[in-house]
Amino acid sequence: MKILVIGSGAREHAIAKALDKTADVYTYMGKKNPGLAKISKKCCVGDESNFDNIIKFAKSNDIKMAFIGPEAPLEKGIVDTLADVGICSVGPTRKAAQIETNKAFMRKLFEDYNIGGSVKYGTFYDLKEACDFIDTFDEAVVVKPIGLTGGKGVKIVGDQLADNDEAKKYVKEIFETKMGGFEGVVIEELLVGEEYTIQAFTDGCTLIPMPAAQDHPHAFEGNTGPITGGMGSYSDKNHLLPFLSKEDYDKSVQIMKDTIDAIRKEAEPYKGILYGQFMLTKDGPKVIEYNARFGDPESMNVLSIFNYDLAKVSKQIVEGKLDQVSFKNQASVCKYVVPENYPNTKAADTIIKVDEDKINDLGAQIYYAAVYQDDNDDIRLTSSRAIGVLAVDDTIEAAEKTCEKAISYIEGEVYHRSDVATTKLLNEKIEHMKEVKS
Repeated sequence: MKILVIGSGAREHAIAKALDKTADVYTYMGKKNPGLAKISKKCCVGDESNFDNIIKFAKSNDIKMAFIGPEAPLEKGIVDTLADVGICSVGPTRKAAQIETNKAFMRKLFEDYNIGGSVKYGTFYDLKEACDFIDTFDEAVVVKPIGLTGGKGVKIVGDQLADNDEAKKYVKEIFETKMGGFEGVVIEELLVGEEYTIQAFTDGCTLIPMPAAQDHPHAFEGNTGPITGGMGSYSDKNHLLPFLSKEDYDKSVQIMKDTIDAIRKEAEPYKGILYGQFMLTKDGPKVIEYNARFGDPESMNVLSIFNYDLAKVSKQIVEGKLDQVSFKNQASVCKYVVPENYPNTKAADTIIKVDEDKINDLGAQIYYAAVYQDDNDDIRLTSSRAIGVLAVDDTIEAAEKTCEKAISYIEGEVYHRSDVATTKLLNEKIEHMKEVKS
């Protein structure tokens, strides 16, 4: 079976590596990712929004199925465009992908279909009305541009915003710049608890969840600094998390199933990967947002312990016949190596050296992200996250230690959060959740 992976990051590297076990992998990427290039039977470097070129590459290699990695092509309707020329995709159509690409659509869907896990919110296309809402809201708020912002548009009072007055200034900026492609904003209540992620396979009717994972979005240790695309994540051998019970996991999965049913009724059947970002609060799981594809870095966690045939599952998804999957009962830890001073780095285009053999000897794995291979085969940084380093073991503690050792074999103007998934940080999260529930 030939499968085309579209995208050029660590998420796509993880997808391609899993598919490569039983399928012939072809890739279309924005920059030459050395990991993807090594796996691919053939690869093409080009603009990921140029659907004509993608179709030309697919047809020239007689490819009938694609696996869409990033969100931007989904927003632009790549699944619909490929379907028009006979290529099916693991990924939702443009209408179904609105669960991520349009936050107003997502919140209204929850309201219209009475889906659990919702929050107090308001959607506004008028600046004065948005500011008036904040003035009358008697608690801290979260401000979200309606459209896509690469995971960096959401700002929270008490974190990136000092108070609700500063939140109003940010709302004004969103309107003036049409941030995310909309002159509008979603304003939500600030949830208190612990965030976690559950990803799931779905064929539009059946939904099969994956192990839970927890990301660390803050740039600096101690969960400080600006919000990023994610500095690292972990999963546990029981597929739960140290602070997440089976009951709350099951409640989260039911919310996702209800969401899939609602999307099918409101738009079109949702086929692909659904990523649910939740907050475990004193009142149970609440939905922060959805992504219409695998998470990054969480994809590396779950696919590293995936114990089934991803190519087979992909075929079942597009045919509407999703049956079963399985995962190993092991823990995983992923840490992102990023350019120094990320996200405000000046290290872009500098060379990074990776001793893959020594990393592999430790039993760890690397996934290349926003790096590129130049004409001399040197690997160079960009201004974004560089390499996901992942380890799998029987415990989170053991996997974390292996991950740290592996990172020592990466040289360059780089940095990583050494506290991700450490026992100290996990204990802090457990205690925090106890305080929230009490």
